[in-house]
Amino acid sequence: MLKRSSRRRQAAKPKICRFCEAKVNYIDFKDAETLKKFQTEKGKILPRRITGTCLNHQKMLSMAIKRARIISLVY
Repeated sequence: MLKRSSRRRQAAKPKICRFCEAKVNYIDFKDAETLKKFQTEKGKILPRRITGTCLNHQKMLSMAIKRARIISLVY
């Protein structure tokens, strides 16, 4: 029989949306530095479970990144 490891998973710290903390109503697509923080090195948009953004801000963020890609501000 195989022995199972008895490691316990640490409790995850709740992620708080940094846009909600700053009370941001609109994510500007021209702010490339902010948008780059929410992308991988290859330019993929990071999911909510990793970044901790709320649903509304994640939608705004993805639209802003896509618009910035069109005018070549981010990859």
